[in-house]
Amino acid sequence: MRTRIKEFRARYNLTQEELAKKAGVRRETIVFLEKGKYNPSLKLAHDVAKVLNVTLEELFIFEDD
Repeated sequence: MRTRIKEFRARYNLTQEELAKKAGVRRETIVFLEKGKYNPSLKLAHDVAKVLNVTLEELFIFEDD
């Protein structure tokens, strides 16, 4: 799975720390999400998408293995 979190975060000129605070997680969680090293829960994915004002489908790219 890939994400477009960094891209959308840049649109709003948000730092990882700011996005993390708005989503209620630690900055490291955002780092791992952006690197594709962490699969978020549905709630976390929804919370991040809501902060960035995008849909889950826009934010996360699910790839077939």
